[in-house]
Amino acid sequence: MPGSQQNGCQQNGGGSRVWPENVGIIAMDIYFPTTYVEQTNLEEFNGVSKGKYTVGLGQKRMAFCNDREDIASICLTVTDRLFKKYQISPKDIGFMMIGTETIVDKSKSVKTVLMDLFKDSGNTDIEGVHATNACYGGTASLFHAIDWIESSSWDGRYALVIAGDIAVYASGPARPTGGVGAVAMLVGPNAAVIFDRRVRSTYMANVYDFYKPDLTSEYPYVDGPLSNQCYLQALDQCYNLYFDKVNRAHVNCPAANEPGKKARSVQLENFDGILFHAPYCKLVQKSVARMYLLNSLRKKAQDPDSLPSQLEKYKNIKLEESYNDRDLEKVLLTLSGDIFNQRTDPSLMLAREIGNMYTASLYSCLISYLLSDKIENLANKRILLFSYGSGLAASMFSARISGDTSDNSALSRLVKGVSDIPQRLEQRTSVAAAQFEETLNLREKTHSLAPYTPTGDVSQLSAGTYYLTDVSQKHHRAYSKA
Repeated sequence: MPGSQQNGCQQNGGGSRVWPENVGIIAMDIYFPTTYVEQTNLEEFNGVSKGKYTVGLGQKRMAFCNDREDIASICLTVTDRLFKKYQISPKDIGFMMIGTETIVDKSKSVKTVLMDLFKDSGNTDIEGVHATNACYGGTASLFHAIDWIESSSWDGRYALVIAGDIAVYASGPARPTGGVGAVAMLVGPNAAVIFDRRVRSTYMANVYDFYKPDLTSEYPYVDGPLSNQCYLQALDQCYNLYFDKVNRAHVNCPAANEPGKKARSVQLENFDGILFHAPYCKLVQKSVARMYLLNSLRKKAQDPDSLPSQLEKYKNIKLEESYNDRDLEKVLLTLSGDIFNQRTDPSLMLAREIGNMYTASLYSCLISYLLSDKIENLANKRILLFSYGSGLAASMFSARISGDTSDNSALSRLVKGVSDIPQRLEQRTSVAAAQFEETLNLREKTHSLAPYTPTGDVSQLSAGTYYLTDVSQKHHRAYSKA
């Protein structure tokens, strides 16, 4: 694992500062509970048609946790494991942000709880708190981490980003779209996954598609159809703005230009991987179809004859009027099938197995993508990423995977670091749908109680998992480690 980045800022011959190169993700890990429910069992338990969750939503299994785990515990677990797995010294962290919408306190940041992991090192000089805006907080935290490293405030140390959530819904049609997960990312120079500069696009608006105004409950208020439409609307805006930026003359984006070659127009086909925030996998498939439309319309503007014949009747379509056009959607799903299968489907392994992880969702897709192929095939791949958080905030950005596959390279260490995940998935325990329902109902009844002593079984927790032991009268939370 990389050693300390102290003195990472260097001086050039004129005495001015030289900023770090190849900034991005150096190390990653994910935490998910050891218990899950099969979506087929939920279909039967809820009395819905066979395939409603597995085909209609595109989901396979859903992770969940009892009252022994909360947002602080899962973030403690994934961070502690990242440190140990990659031999990271807590002294080498200078910035840390947590992206989450699963808050247990309106004032005290989840980041402050994680500072217990730094006690023994004596490192208290760590910038950052936590960011909240539905599923976008992880991306906001990642952007802040990158910006800190590329700023005059950088002191040569690493940045740490944790994106995590416990996604639970009231009993009913939305409950099968839940899940639990936390992803930790070490950010710095000379990375394995290197982010492109100056081409991030963002779209924000005031919408009530999904929100949590009742702090006495874990459950959100959800307008499902509106949320799906907002997701696609944000995708439209971010997509067009991203490609406007990346195709501007002389933009310093490796995806746009190659040294010594004439600048070329960047299109969707230039990306080897296309990754999305994944509330459920069927929405991701529809989003790839939407991207196919956007890409076709952009190419049509340059070459009117390039539009596929199946889309000829839609050549003058107004995007804002097309979100509920089912005939168009069917055509696009067919036309975009190869793109989805080759460039997006490999990233959905964890989303299908765990479910929605809110802020961690997009970054679980990145881990899945890294697990989907041999390291020599991953080298130099281009990735396009779309992040969405209800309310709403969305961004599109891009990255490339390092071309260095040598044994001690950042990419080799990262791929090795996540290689145990498939085995960890197989070691989980399947739980009956009735027990799953009872567990979530227990969380509902005990949410925000104080004093409270959790009653959930800790025997199934894997070694090294942090768990809640007590909530005092003053709402102080105490944790232990399995």
